[in-house]
Amino acid sequence: MSSFDFSPMYRTVVGFDRLASLIDTASRLDGMQGYPPYNIEQSIEDENAYAIELAVAGFGEGDLDLEVKEGQLIVVGKKDGGEADRKFLHRGIAERGFVRRFQLADHVVVSGAKLQNGLLRIELKRELPEAMKPRKISIGEISKPQVIEGGKKASAA
Repeated sequence: MSSFDFSPMYRTVVGFDRLASLIDTASRLDGMQGYPPYNIEQSIEDENAYAIELAVAGFGEGDLDLEVKEGQLIVVGKKDGGEADRKFLHRGIAERGFVRRFQLADHVVVSGAKLQNGLLRIELKRELPEAMKPRKISIGEISKPQVIEGGKKASAA
C-alpha cells in the first residue's frame, strides 16, 4: 500500500490540512475493512440526500448500534453469542461482530435508519447553513449603514 506525503502542500496551502488527514486515514482504513459489505448511493431526486446500505444478515435491531462522533458515523454490530445450543454443519452466514466507520463531510447529518430484509439503510442529508447557501445579489443602489443612537435609527454620515 502506498502512502502519500502531504507536507510539501502545507507550505503553500492554508486550511487543507484536515482534508489531507482525511485522505490519509481513508487510505489506511480501506484495506482493513471488508465486512460487512456496503453501498453508498446518492439520491436521483435530491443531490443533497445520500444513503448507506450495509448487508447485516443475521443481525437484529438490538444487535446494531449507530453513533455519530466527531464527524464520523460509527456502525457497530455485536452478536449475543446465543448459538451455543446450535450445531452447524456448514456456516456461510458470517454473523461476526464488526465496526464500520464512515467519515462524514461537513454539514452532513444522519436523518434516519431502518433495518429491513437483512439490509441496514442509513439516510444522510447535507444541510448547508444559510450563510453558505447561494444567494442572488441585486444590482442597484448601495444602502448606507444604519447607526443606532439612543434607540433611534439614524443614517451614518
